[in-house]
Amino acid sequence: MRPATALALCAALASTALLTGCGTETAGATASPGATCASLAPLADPAGRTWDNVRVVSGKCGPSGAPSTGFEVTNTDKEPLTFTITFTLVNGFGEAMDSTTRTVEAVGPGQTVRRPLDAEDGPGSARAYRARIAKVRAVPADGPSGACPSSGVRVTNDRGDAAMGLRVVGIHLANCGTTDYRLNGYPALRLLDEDRDPVSGVEILHGTTAISTGIGGDARPRPLTLRPGESAYASLAWRNTTTDGDPVNAPYVEVTAKPGAKPVTVTPELDLGTTGRLGVSPWTKTPADAGVPQG
Repeated sequence: MRPATALALCAALASTALLTGCGTETAGATASPGATCASLAPLADPAGRTWDNVRVVSGKCGPSGAPSTGFEVTNTDKEPLTFTITFTLVNGFGEAMDSTTRTVEAVGPGQTVRRPLDAEDGPGSARAYRARIAKVRAVPADGPSGACPSSGVRVTNDRGDAAMGLRVVGIHLANCGTTDYRLNGYPALRLLDEDRDPVSGVEILHGTTAISTGIGGDARPRPLTLRPGESAYASLAWRNTTTDGDPVNAPYVEVTAKPGAKPVTVTPELDLGTTGRLGVSPWTKTPADAGVPQG
């Protein structure tokens, strides 16, 4: 798109959100009483979903107070949360062109945080589109952004692999503390729906052969010692086949690394179909660390 065309489009869409780029933000700047942010009429969500704790705003929304288009996150929970918001970028013809994700870490209970969404090279650029909120995920935040959790370990998930209905996602545990961390066996899993309520009717299997052979998730559990800086992983495997009944989706999983450990919520986005089964492998030392003798 030529600059003149982009500027004309931006003028025609002045009442809608303009968005590009992606990033991670901390909750250092809250909404101030002097800020002049107004809600924008959101683009209709094709699935009819609404998001009560995230909205698109315009005006002097950024931490600097300069005019901008942005978004606002409010934590209505009783504990600090880290929000990850996915936006769909839509052109002037209503066509979805791209998507982008923003993360706001450690938003305190009752806190409202505003962040800018304008294009890095200004809202008149050819990359300026309208924004639709596509997905919001919020997980409990354990400590300040970037700090090692009080447990001494950090638990995350990767984006996984998918092929012909088979899904495999890795759960990763990194020892970011100062002492050794011992594991032996399988992580305990609790599946949660979009509202972080428990999901029932899914059998969690030890091992992944019942889901598919060749994944490599059926080794026998063995004791592991993770020294500071080392890590381990476990694989989740499932099929998203849908036959009779309602498909089950569990975007959140509460992971307990070992008995007595504090549960950590991750977002592997399980689309389990109607299969009713999820396989999990035992903890395995990450290959880069596997050559270190076990204690």
